[in-house]
Amino acid sequence: MRVLSVLDESVVDGPGIRTVIFTAGCPHRCPGCHNPESWNPRGGEDVAIEDLLDRIERSGWDGVTVSGGEPFLQPEALARLVDGCKTLQKNVWVYTGYTFEQLQAMDDEHVTRVLNRADVLVDGRFEQPLMDRSLRFRGSSNQRIIFLNKA
Repeated sequence: MRVLSVLDESVVDGPGIRTVIFTAGCPHRCPGCHNPESWNPRGGEDVAIEDLLDRIERSGWDGVTVSGGEPFLQPEALARLVDGCKTLQKNVWVYTGYTFEQLQAMDDEHVTRVLNRADVLVDGRFEQPLMDRSLRFRGSSNQRIIFLNKA
């Protein structure tokens, strides 16, 4: 998986203390993006899914967040990562600039697998005019927190 960076301990990218994986590459290029260095799909480095899962397991935290960049630019790797996290019994949040409906319309088996296995999807592009610092876990009011499973 092409990874820009990993935070071993975050409290702002979902509930509780979480490991956060920032993927490299983003087609959305939202004005006002807090992470424009993630736009380059050749940024960061290739990291084996197994190495990410080892790091996640060693963290001891209950939660994992995958953000970007745009995680769904790497749907097969993302699906493998989410599968591994669920095997480790982790709560998984995925942030995306796509809407849930756009992801469903992709009709991609790996995207579908992520949507079926992840716990929460935060969807939608960051819209600077709709930025609201009072919102928890999202940057603009158009973004939705979608509970994908009841866990």
